[in-house]
Amino acid sequence: MARDKIIDIIAFGQEIGKLGYDIDQGKSFFQYNPEFLASGKYSKLFPFIFKRTKPVQVFTEYQQDTFQGLPPMIADSLPDTFGNIIFQEWLTARGIQKVTPLEQLAYVADRGMGALEYKPIKELPNSPKVNIDEVINILEKVLKLKDDTTGKDLSELSLLNVFKIGTSAGGARPKILISEHKETGEIIAGDRETSDDYNHYLVKLHLDDSDGYNKEKVEYAYYLLAQEANIDMMSSKLIENKHFATLRYDRQHGEKQHVLTVTGLTGWDFKSQPENSTYENVFKVAIGLEVPHKDLQQLFKRMVFNLVFRNVDDHLKNHSFIYNKESNSWNLGPAYDLTYALNPLFTFKTTSRALSINGKRTSLTIKDVLTIAEEFSIKNPKGIIEDVQALISRWSVLATELEIPENIIKAIQKEIKEIE
Repeated sequence: MARDKIIDIIAFGQEIGKLGYDIDQGKSFFQYNPEFLASGKYSKLFPFIFKRTKPVQVFTEYQQDTFQGLPPMIADSLPDTFGNIIFQEWLTARGIQKVTPLEQLAYVADRGMGALEYKPIKELPNSPKVNIDEVINILEKVLKLKDDTTGKDLSELSLLNVFKIGTSAGGARPKILISEHKETGEIIAGDRETSDDYNHYLVKLHLDDSDGYNKEKVEYAYYLLAQEANIDMMSSKLIENKHFATLRYDRQHGEKQHVLTVTGLTGWDFKSQPENSTYENVFKVAIGLEVPHKDLQQLFKRMVFNLVFRNVDDHLKNHSFIYNKESNSWNLGPAYDLTYALNPLFTFKTTSRALSINGKRTSLTIKDVLTIAEEFSIKNPKGIIEDVQALISRWSVLATELEIPENIIKAIQKEIKEIE
């Protein structure tokens, strides 16, 4: 495609503004659409970083891989680790070596997570019905970085289909976006479908047992635990008893929902800025967005859950907020990626958390947790801690019911502990 200099940013059918990118200097430019500013609509769509002014705004400080020179709330739309692998393989199959971040957004177009869309749209043919086994077969070959990307199984069309349903989903693990018809059960690519006739899922795929266990089953067990803890999550299930499928909270009531991660909202790089990676900062973002106090209570419960059940990968991109366009307000988004993220077959001397609590990432105590509770006026924090810890014994029960191997159950059980 042509190397676009400027791209339109669309939300809820309206042009919000234009984005430019200087490939030589690696910096980006944003300018609001004057008509959008004058309308006063969606005034809190971008609550931080973008100033609601007419002049062009220049961004030079976001050079990390996470942002690629783009404003953070736009960089949230870029494919993450897994998506980039598929994207690069597809480009290679088409004889293209490298594209700019702006061109990546043009390919994301109207298929990205959340409600933001980007034009000019590089038109892609509609995907056919999805056969998950076929998708996995292609993914296995792509992930092994096969040299031959011109054969039948890795044709441009095959890669295109995986690219369209896989590259917009964030994270490092193989995942695809699908839509399942509520009445017929037919599964189609979920890249563009928003209709309320479908349930829209993000599916984490179990490719093989090379890790010695099924990570997706472990995540499903954690989902069941979180449900018992009354943690707000989207309804989830196992497909074929091995793939973890969770309803997308950015597709509800037949409409796209505008969502941003803490990294996208603030420009705090979840990979390279440990000084910003704190639970205190997540709470401060929530307060800055003026979320209701019940959201702070929910956030505290998630923090306690992650601590008790040893989910150490609770980084800044694993906490998101969702925008209500009707009330022009923000809420804490449903929890996601709650799981035992380490390999339980390995032995770790120390486990350092992605987000610090009271300045600590290891050897956390109840005093550290209660310091957070006091700072952010959490009601009944000890009761919340007790409720979550009462579920510790449920791990082995749920995991056994899911036929997770006994050695995995025991290894994770040893890591799950009360906060002392």
